[in-house]
Amino acid sequence: MKQYIIFFVSVFLFFIVSCQTTRKKESYSDYTSGKMENITIGGGCFWCLSPCFEMLKGVYKVTSGYSGGSTENPSYEEVCTGETGHAEVIQIEYNPEEISLSELLDAFWYLHDPTQLNRQGNDVGTQYRSIILYNSQGQKILAEESMLKSQNTDLWKDKYVTEIKPLTKFYPAELYHQDYFKQNPTQPYCSMVISPKVKKFRDRFYYKIKSEFK
Repeated sequence: MKQYIIFFVSVFLFFIVSCQTTRKKESYSDYTSGKMENITIGGGCFWCLSPCFEMLKGVYKVTSGYSGGSTENPSYEEVCTGETGHAEVIQIEYNPEEISLSELLDAFWYLHDPTQLNRQGNDVGTQYRSIILYNSQGQKILAEESMLKSQNTDLWKDKYVTEIKPLTKFYPAELYHQDYFKQNPTQPYCSMVISPKVKKFRDRFYYKIKSEFK
């Protein structure tokens, strides 16, 4: 009798675990393929933008890279010449049910000066231009509406020069550029330029920051 009970219990538990595993796989599949979206933006050095967006709830991945140019598979050194046409950008993977594109763009306008043409502060060159690269007509409309809304505030005084263009190709930057601020917090540029920006951003968007960054 005991053997029969053990057998039936084992079968029952196996059935339950199998069903739960199946549901988990289905849920994860739905989540990653159906809900996640991405947007590609540039506003100066990608070292500055990346750590700020990584802190936001609903953002699951931020990749530094190059886009908007003509050269295939450009290197960092090539992009820095300004001759490839690429901008330093970040590609943000996010869940629109947790954070909207409009909210991400609100953070974008706050983080950089969209009135500066081909520069951000002391970083000068076309690779530092302000740019939004959209994946769909819907994203284009939202980007244009967001820019117009921001221009009508007193956030920045001059006219915005941000490019809004369709994304063609995105090239991830070299590995050492990924999580650069996290990996090099004492590097002079990080401590003097990025660290104050991250703190200011955290204070401004505190209610949207993941708990581990508070």
